[in-house]
Amino acid sequence: MNLAFSEEALTLSKALMKRYPEGKHKSALIPILHIAQAEFNGWLSSDAMDYVASVIGIKPIEVYEVASFYSMFNMQPVGKCTLEVCHTGPCAINGAESLISYLENKLNIKLGQTTADGMFTLKAVECLGSCGSAPMLQCGVNYYENLTNEKADDLIKKLTAENRLQSYTDIK
Repeated sequence: MNLAFSEEALTLSKALMKRYPEGKHKSALIPILHIAQAEFNGWLSSDAMDYVASVIGIKPIEVYEVASFYSMFNMQPVGKCTLEVCHTGPCAINGAESLISYLENKLNIKLGQTTADGMFTLKAVECLGSCGSAPMLQCGVNYYENLTNEKADDLIKKLTAENRLQSYTDIK
Protein backbone atom coordinates (compact mmCIF):
# COMPACT_ATOMS: atom_id res chain seq x y z
CA MET A 1 0.00 0.00 0.00
CA ASN A 2 1.62 3.22 -1.19
CA LEU A 3 -1.19 5.60 -0.28
CA ALA A 4 -1.00 8.04 2.58
CA PHE A 5 -2.94 11.11 3.64
CA SER A 6 -1.37 14.51 3.44
CA GLU A 7 -0.31 15.85 6.82
CA GLU A 8 -3.39 18.09 6.90
CA ALA A 9 -5.77 15.22 6.10
CA LEU A 10 -4.17 12.94 8.69
CA THR A 11 -4.39 15.67 11.35
CA LEU A 12 -8.07 16.22 10.53
CA SER A 13 -8.77 12.47 10.61
CA LYS A 14 -7.15 12.12 14.02
CA ALA A 15 -9.12 15.12 15.30
CA LEU A 16 -12.34 13.47 14.08
CA MET A 17 -11.47 10.23 15.87
CA LYS A 18 -10.78 12.13 19.12
CA ARG A 19 -14.42 13.21 19.19
CA TYR A 20 -15.31 9.66 20.17
CA PRO A 21 -14.32 7.58 23.21
CA GLU A 22 -11.48 5.08 22.99
CA GLY A 23 -12.65 2.01 21.11
CA LYS A 24 -15.39 3.96 19.28
CA HIS A 25 -13.20 5.62 16.64
CA LYS A 26 -15.12 3.76 13.95
CA SER A 27 -17.79 6.43 14.45
CA ALA A 28 -15.54 8.79 12.44
CA LEU A 29 -15.53 6.45 9.43
CA ILE A 30 -17.90 8.36 7.15
CA PRO A 31 -16.18 11.75 7.42
CA ILE A 32 -12.77 10.06 7.07
CA LEU A 33 -14.00 8.29 3.93
CA HIS A 34 -14.94 11.72 2.56
CA ILE A 35 -11.41 12.89 3.31
CA ALA A 36 -9.95 9.81 1.62
CA GLN A 37 -12.11 10.27 -1.46
CA ALA A 38 -10.98 13.90 -1.74
CA GLU A 39 -7.33 12.97 -1.19
CA PHE A 40 -7.27 10.03 -3.59
CA ASN A 41 -8.65 11.46 -6.86
CA GLY A 42 -12.36 11.32 -6.11
CA TRP A 43 -12.75 7.59 -5.52
CA LEU A 44 -11.98 4.83 -3.04
CA SER A 45 -9.76 2.06 -4.32
CA SER A 46 -9.17 -1.08 -2.25
CA ASP A 47 -5.82 0.38 -1.22
CA ALA A 48 -7.49 3.62 -0.12
CA MET A 49 -10.05 1.72 1.96
CA ASP A 50 -7.33 -0.47 3.48
CA TYR A 51 -5.43 2.70 4.39
CA VAL A 52 -8.53 4.21 6.05
CA ALA A 53 -8.94 0.99 8.05
CA SER A 54 -5.33 1.27 9.24
CA VAL A 55 -5.77 4.93 10.23
CA ILE A 56 -8.88 4.16 12.29
CA GLY A 57 -7.67 0.79 13.56
CA ILE A 58 -10.50 -1.33 12.20
CA LYS A 59 -10.74 -4.25 9.78
CA PRO A 60 -10.80 -3.42 6.06
CA ILE A 61 -14.14 -5.23 5.62
CA GLU A 62 -15.72 -2.72 8.00
CA VAL A 63 -14.65 0.09 5.67
CA TYR A 64 -15.77 -1.79 2.53
CA GLU A 65 -19.23 -2.37 4.00
CA VAL A 66 -19.81 1.32 4.65
CA ALA A 67 -18.17 2.67 1.50
CA SER A 68 -20.08 0.31 -0.79
CA PHE A 69 -23.42 1.02 0.89
CA TYR A 70 -23.58 4.79 0.34
CA SER A 71 -23.89 6.30 -3.15
CA MET A 72 -21.81 9.30 -2.05
CA PHE A 73 -18.70 7.11 -2.20
CA ASN A 74 -17.26 6.19 -5.56
CA MET A 75 -15.83 2.71 -5.87
CA GLN A 76 -14.27 3.37 -9.27
CA PRO A 77 -12.70 6.40 -10.94
CA VAL A 78 -15.13 9.21 -11.78
CA GLY A 79 -15.11 12.35 -13.88
CA LYS A 80 -14.48 15.85 -12.61
CA CYS A 81 -18.25 16.31 -12.32
CA THR A 82 -20.39 13.47 -11.00
CA LEU A 83 -24.02 14.01 -11.93
CA GLU A 84 -26.11 12.13 -9.36
CA VAL A 85 -29.71 12.02 -10.54
CA CYS A 86 -32.31 11.12 -7.95
CA HIS A 87 -34.57 8.42 -9.37
CA THR A 88 -36.83 7.52 -6.48
CA GLY A 89 -40.59 8.08 -6.28
CA PRO A 90 -41.25 11.81 -6.65
CA CYS A 91 -38.34 12.37 -9.04
CA ALA A 92 -39.34 9.35 -11.14
CA ILE A 93 -42.94 10.55 -11.35
CA ASN A 94 -41.71 13.99 -12.42
CA GLY A 95 -39.38 12.84 -15.19
CA ALA A 96 -36.11 11.58 -13.67
CA GLU A 97 -35.95 8.52 -15.93
CA SER A 98 -36.49 10.71 -18.99
CA LEU A 99 -33.81 13.11 -17.70
CA ILE A 100 -31.39 10.21 -17.21
CA SER A 101 -32.04 9.02 -20.78
CA TYR A 102 -31.53 12.55 -22.07
CA LEU A 103 -28.22 12.91 -20.21
CA GLU A 104 -27.06 9.48 -21.41
CA ASN A 105 -27.68 10.56 -25.01
CA LYS A 106 -26.27 14.07 -24.51
CA LEU A 107 -23.07 12.81 -22.86
CA ASN A 108 -22.85 9.61 -24.95
CA ILE A 109 -22.53 7.40 -21.84
CA LYS A 110 -24.70 5.04 -19.81
CA LEU A 111 -25.36 5.16 -16.07
CA GLY A 112 -22.18 4.51 -14.12
CA GLN A 113 -19.94 5.55 -17.00
CA THR A 114 -17.63 8.53 -17.49
CA THR A 115 -17.32 10.64 -20.63
CA ALA A 116 -14.26 10.04 -22.79
CA ASP A 117 -12.80 13.43 -21.79
CA GLY A 118 -13.10 12.54 -18.08
CA MET A 119 -15.42 15.46 -17.41
CA PHE A 120 -18.72 13.78 -16.42
CA THR A 121 -19.84 10.63 -14.63
CA LEU A 122 -23.56 9.84 -14.56
CA LYS A 123 -25.12 8.05 -11.58
CA ALA A 124 -28.66 7.27 -10.49
CA VAL A 125 -29.00 7.59 -6.72
CA GLU A 126 -31.61 7.17 -4.06
CA CYS A 127 -33.54 10.04 -2.50
CA LEU A 128 -31.61 13.28 -2.13
CA GLY A 129 -34.38 14.91 -0.10
CA SER A 130 -35.57 17.47 -2.61
CA CYS A 131 -38.89 15.88 -3.48
CA GLY A 132 -40.75 19.17 -3.89
CA SER A 133 -38.42 20.28 -6.68
CA ALA A 134 -38.22 17.08 -8.71
CA PRO A 135 -36.59 16.05 -10.93
CA MET A 136 -33.24 17.03 -9.53
CA LEU A 137 -29.60 16.09 -9.45
CA GLN A 138 -26.63 16.74 -7.24
CA CYS A 139 -23.16 17.61 -8.50
CA GLY A 140 -20.64 18.01 -5.71
CA VAL A 141 -22.37 19.93 -2.93
CA ASN A 142 -24.81 21.67 -5.29
CA TYR A 143 -28.40 20.73 -6.00
CA TYR A 144 -29.99 21.47 -9.39
CA GLU A 145 -33.74 21.30 -9.17
CA ASN A 146 -36.89 21.39 -11.33
CA LEU A 147 -34.76 20.13 -14.20
CA THR A 148 -35.79 20.09 -17.82
CA ASN A 149 -33.73 19.06 -20.82
CA GLU A 150 -32.98 22.73 -21.47
CA LYS A 151 -31.84 23.30 -17.88
CA ALA A 152 -29.69 20.17 -18.13
CA ASP A 153 -28.08 21.57 -21.30
CA ASP A 154 -27.33 24.85 -19.51
CA LEU A 155 -25.88 22.96 -16.53
CA ILE A 156 -23.60 20.85 -18.75
CA LYS A 157 -22.33 24.02 -20.47
CA LYS A 158 -21.80 25.77 -17.13
CA LEU A 159 -19.95 22.84 -15.52
CA THR A 160 -17.80 22.30 -18.61
CA ALA A 161 -16.78 25.97 -18.70
CA GLU A 162 -16.08 26.10 -14.94
CA ASN A 163 -13.97 22.97 -14.97
CA ARG A 164 -11.99 23.95 -18.03
CA LEU A 165 -11.36 27.37 -16.47
CA GLN A 166 -10.37 25.75 -13.17
CA SER A 167 -7.97 23.40 -14.95
CA TYR A 168 -6.46 26.30 -16.90
CA THR A 169 -5.93 28.44 -13.79
CA ASP A 170 -4.28 25.52 -12.02
CA ILE A 171 -1.41 25.67 -14.53
CA LYS A 172 1.46 27.60 -13.00
